[in-house]
Amino acid sequence: MDEEIKFCLDVAKEEMIGALQHLEKEFQKIRAGKSSAQMLDGVRVDNYGAMTPLSQVANINTPDPKSLVIQPWDKNMLTAIEKAILLANLGFNPQNDGTIIRIQVPPLTEERRKDLVKKAKTEAENAKVTIRNIRREANETAKTLEKKGIPKDDVKKLETDIQELTNTYIANTDKLLAAKETDILTV
Repeated sequence: MDEEIKFCLDVAKEEMIGALQHLEKEFQKIRAGKSSAQMLDGVRVDNYGAMTPLSQVANINTPDPKSLVIQPWDKNMLTAIEKAILLANLGFNPQNDGTIIRIQVPPLTEERRKDLVKKAKTEAENAKVTIRNIRREANETAKTLEKKGIPKDDVKKLETDIQELTNTYIANTDKLLAAKETDILTV
């Protein structure tokens, strides 16, 4: 019986860790002063009729904090990559020199920084909603365990442990958001 309680708690913890990891990946896509290859994660390129992530058709490098260099594996993809970057509406102006594409990452304006903070807050709120949904599912599992004959005290303890886990991961989400906000707003 104790194994079922431990299993329920372990599953909830794993799922909450997954929600935080997803949030970290989303935060990497939100640029803060310096360039990174993750800034182009959302860009999809028309690769002979299939929409393919940019990272699967080209090498993306950051030679310095203010620029990106994209080197496609197939030179015929240069115009498709350039078009995809423009369509992604990231505020970048790609320069195609016939062999590579260079992007000078423009400095963030105050307005753009505020927009990025809003986007980060939205992502953090989505993570919190996910964590709360995990808590709800774990509590439903706890009630099911009670119906199976597990003592009420054990179920109450499980629900308390689930709530403590939830509080911890919501606090971790807030810490990640605060760090990202600081990163974005630092000029």
